[in-house]
This record gives sequence, C-alpha cells and structure tokens, in this order.
Amino acid sequence: MSHILVENLRKVYPVAVKAPGLQGTFKHFFQREYREIQAVKSVSFTIEPGEIVGFLGANGAGKTTTLKMLTGLIHPSSGNLSVAGHTPFKRSPAFLRQITLVMGQKQQLIWDLPAMDSLVMNGAVYGVGDRELHRRIGELAEMLGLKEQLTQPVRKLSLGERMKAELLAALLHHPTVLFLDEPTLGLDVNAQVAVREFLREYNQRYNATVLLTSHYMADITALCDRVLLIHQGQLIYDGQLDGLVDRFSPCREVRIEFAHLYPEEKLRVYGDLQSIDGQSARFLIPQEELTKTVSQLMAELNVIDLSISDPPIEEVIGQVFQAGSI
Repeated sequence: MSHILVENLRKVYPVAVKAPGLQGTFKHFFQREYREIQAVKSVSFTIEPGEIVGFLGANGAGKTTTLKMLTGLIHPSSGNLSVAGHTPFKRSPAFLRQITLVMGQKQQLIWDLPAMDSLVMNGAVYGVGDRELHRRIGELAEMLGLKEQLTQPVRKLSLGERMKAELLAALLHHPTVLFLDEPTLGLDVNAQVAVREFLREYNQRYNATVLLTSHYMADITALCDRVLLIHQGQLIYDGQLDGLVDRFSPCREVRIEFAHLYPEEKLRVYGDLQSIDGQSARFLIPQEELTKTVSQLMAELNVIDLSISDPPIEEVIGQVFQAGSI
C-alpha cells in the first residue's frame, strides 16, 4: 500500500478583482467580483514506504500549496488524498503522530529558552514518557552531532546548529512521513552536508517516507533517486533523476583545456559554447554529433585535457521549466 496517494489534486483560490478609481472602490465594497487562481491542477502521484522523493518547481509553481494539503493545513478544492492511511484535512491525532512538516524559513523552538525546554514541551504534546523522551533526544542528538548546544538558548546557536535542533524537535515523535520544505535553506556547505547525512540515516533507520523540496540541487542529487517536477500547478515529470537528464537533455557537456588561448569566434564553430575561462572552454554538444565534434577538436586544436559528462542537473531542470512539459 502506498504511503502517500494523491489523485487529481486541485486547489483553487478566489481572488477579489477591483477596478481602479472611486467607482471601482464602491463597486468592490458593495458588489465584489472574483477571479479564480488555480494553484494546483489535477496532480496525481504515489510514494511508497521508505522512498525519498524530490519535489521540484520554480517559485509559485505549487510546491508549498501541495505540501500544505498533504499535511492537512489547507483543504483541497477537489481530488483524493491519503497519507499513511489517513485523510490529511481531517487532522486526526493518529495522522498527526505519523507526520512532520519542516520548513527551513520557519521555527518552532522558543527563541530565548534552551532547545531542551522546547523538546520537553514537544514530548508532553505527543505524550512521550520522560524515560522514552530522553532516550529519543539522546539518540537523535547523537545522529545530529548536538550535545551541549541543547542547553544553550536558541538565540545563541549558529544557524546550522539551530536547524539541527529544529529537525530534532520535528522528529521527536518518530514520524514515518517527513515533509521537508527547504530544510537546508541558508546553511553553509558543511551544515548542509550534515543535515543530508542525518536525513539519510533517519530514513534508513526508521524506513521513513520523505518528500523533499529544495532549491539546492545538491540536496536532491544526494538523497533522491526519484523526482516530481511541478510547473504552474501541473505535474510535468515523475520519474528517475537520471532519466530526466536522458530524456530532456540530448546534449553532453564537453570541458576542454587548451595549450594556449583561442579566440571565442574560433571556438564557436565547434558547437554550443557555454563559457570560456582562460585556456578552458565548456561546450554542450548533441549526443549524435559528439564523436565527430570531439575528433575535430582534438585534430584541429592543441588540446591538453578533455572530459565528457552529463550537463549539470540544474541546467536540465531549468530547461524543463522553460519548456513547461516533457
């Protein structure tokens, strides 16, 4: 049975329309007119227990609206939803004990109190006994690399330490479904790596299902084999991350280091020149022309080093959003 089941999910917001001027103001006050904005349009997907799935889209694409419907914060306009066997918008206690929502730009810890005080309150909210509570705190703190930080006021913690403490608080009740909205937002590289490693370990230890949104593609490539792409409220791709590159990007990235500088106009004749940095250049070459183009480069120019790889996933996904479909 799927841990998350979404069928033809829609969310429509009515937005008041006001004409300019005094007459428009009076009409808006006494006879208000509305137009509909479709934030999410007939989205369907399933996620199996233990999967970590990336949920990608540009700002305003419908990601956060979908997450809010999956967690029961807002009611869908139509469609069917099931998370861990429950209907989210009914917000039953059994459902709330199985999920968590972590938003990188929001916090639940009390700013002026030690994080431990907030954790004790969370334990009381979820009915976790004292002995079990301290066992869970110790276990999660060890996984996150938090010790004495839990006894310091939250305002004195670094951003990375605070995000780790927020994760600890959000997972204290051992949820089986994690909705993570930009969990590494604003963190430095080391803190991002630590959070990713923790999420991977938590997933493996508890077989937790994870739906992850992030603008840091390193989060997605490190944790997710499968991705969902949403564009203007519509799901435009559901499949393997590697498959996205194969299907949408028919080109390969060719990086070359030359023995000396070549003018840009000379290099452009060999293909789609993306950048030049001193004696190095980067091309995007169609796969069917790859062998011929590389042979020409090697024969006609003084090449020191050459490497061929898939283009960066950020560029591929950017092309998907620009096209709007696959």
